[in-house]
Amino acid sequence: MWLWLIFVFVTPAIMIFAGWMMWKHCPKDINGLVGYRTTRSMKNMDTWQFAHDFCGRLWWKIGFVMLAGSALVFAFVCRSDEKTIGVAVSVLLLVQCAVLIASIVPTEKALKNTFNDDGTRK
Repeated sequence: MWLWLIFVFVTPAIMIFAGWMMWKHCPKDINGLVGYRTTRSMKNMDTWQFAHDFCGRLWWKIGFVMLAGSALVFAFVCRSDEKTIGVAVSVLLLVQCAVLIASIVPTEKALKNTFNDDGTRK
């Protein structure tokens, strides 16, 4: 049961921590290894810092919401049999991953609304 509990809370915990790191400690240099790396975010330092600030805050907020939601779901299934818990945790992990990936959409939209195609502010 403890293993299931760890699985349920790993993604929200990572989002909270990584979001805080992106928001408060943006990578100093634009690079292809660490950070929010899209074509639009890597145009210049202004777009790079904006993307990290926006996405970091978003992940931080979403992480806490997912943490609470995950706790609620787990509270309902924790006394169920192993198979039911496994299915619930699997579905929950898929939803968490989808939310994590979907966070790209509002970040890219914010970049597009704030910057021109060449990376200058509108």
